[in-house]
This record gives sequence, C-alpha cells and structure tokens, in this order.
Amino acid sequence: MKYSGWPDSGELVVGKIDEIEDFGVFVDLEEYEDKRGLIHISEVASGWIKNVRDHVREGQIVVCKVLDVDQDSQQIDLSLKDVNDHQRSEKIQQWKNEQKADNWMELALGEDTDDETYTAIANELIGEHGSLYDGFKQAAIHGNEALEGTDLDDDEVDAIVDTARENVSVPYVNVTGYVDLENPSPSGVDGIRNALEAAEGNGEVPEEVDLEVSYVGAPEYRIEVQAPNYKTAESQLEASAERAVAAIEDEGGDGEYHRERRTDEE
Repeated sequence: MKYSGWPDSGELVVGKIDEIEDFGVFVDLEEYEDKRGLIHISEVASGWIKNVRDHVREGQIVVCKVLDVDQDSQQIDLSLKDVNDHQRSEKIQQWKNEQKADNWMELALGEDTDDETYTAIANELIGEHGSLYDGFKQAAIHGNEALEGTDLDDDEVDAIVDTARENVSVPYVNVTGYVDLENPSPSGVDGIRNALEAAEGNGEVPEEVDLEVSYVGAPEYRIEVQAPNYKTAESQLEASAERAVAAIEDEGGDGEYHRERRTDEE
C-alpha cells in the first residue's frame, strides 16, 4: 500500500535510486504515490565525494531521512548519510513487513477489490494497530477481538482473521508449572479427573493460548502454556492451577500449585 500524502520531516523512508547526477541523486519513494526526492551530493556520504557513483547505483533500494518537504514546489530533500545501520535495517524490515501485509490484504479481500474499499479497510487496520502488518499480526494472535475497535463488518473481520491465521508467523512463549492433586474422598479418581478437566479450561482458555495438562507422577501434574507473551502465559498458567485446586477441594481433596518439579521423571 502506498500513501497518497507526503512524508514528514525527520521521517525515514524507503526509496529506489532512479537517476544519478553530479550534484545529487533522485530517489523514487517506495511508500508514497508519485513522490520523488533528491539527495544532494553533500548528503550522500560523509566527507568529500569525488564521484557519486562510487557510493550509490541506479536501481538500488536505500533508506533516507527526510530533511525538508516543500509541497508548493513539489520538492523533498533527503539524506542518506544521516541514517545509521540499525535504522536502515529496522526500516527495511518494516517495509518488507508492509509488503507482506499488502499481499495478505489481496488474499483476504480478493484481487478484484476496488481501491476505495481496499483503502478504507487498510485505514481501519492502520488506525487501530499502527500499520497493516501489526493489524494482521494482532488478528492472528487475538482473532476477531483484535478488530473490535474498527468499523469493519463481520465478513471483513472474518476474512482478515482467517487470512492472518493462515499466513502470519506469530512468536510464542512457553511457561510450565505443576499442581499436586490428592483426593482421599469417595470420588477418588473421578474427582482427580474433574480437577484436570477444570485445569484444561472448560472452554475458558482464549483462542490464542494453547494449554496442556499431563501426568508426571502421583500426585503431580504438569501444566504447559503457550501464549503470545509472558504476561498472558503466566496469567493463564496461574488460572489453570487455581481452577484445578478449587475443583479438587470441592471434591473433598487437596491441591497445591508450584513452579518447580517435586518428583523425578519416570
């Protein structure tokens, strides 16, 4: 998706070198429609420059800092030397992510979607999450809930969520805890089974969370949680253990949650 407006002074932009002259370099801005900037020879590199072509080549993708924007004269002044390696790498990755998100939009909406509809939906994602890529990423993690703050209709939300979950690689974290469950009451094994079912969620675990409960060795059971971040993972781990302890106590048994193992692996 290319923006129809103008970049701001101080912004980092991605461009393709279109033309090289003795006095500087003309750059087509990849993120803005029909926008072209100029890198004056003094902004190509630090120090004295004998030949601009020793530093850049036509067709090269570069990251530049916007020095000044004059809309009246249709002029954008850029600097190449003011961008460090970290900024360049980060900006290129962000640009590539947005290109991926553009492709996901086509998959979600269909190639025949008109520009007005595409832009309206894209702006909803950008307004809610800051960028198209982050919009799809949050949709992959949180599902329809991630788009509740937008004005998208149900079909549009479903299409974006489905596409996101099929295409977005989401980083997950894993945490593990343990719960001891003992039940001397008449309900015995059935009571333990009920407590384990409670630990697994009874439908209360969010879609973005994967929670598994497994047997370690009597009376110990392992709870493993995979979630998008540690805060969610830890809260779901504790909630699972609390459900198990509450359930076993309702059966007349005893339960205790702990983070470290207390029995040896068999």
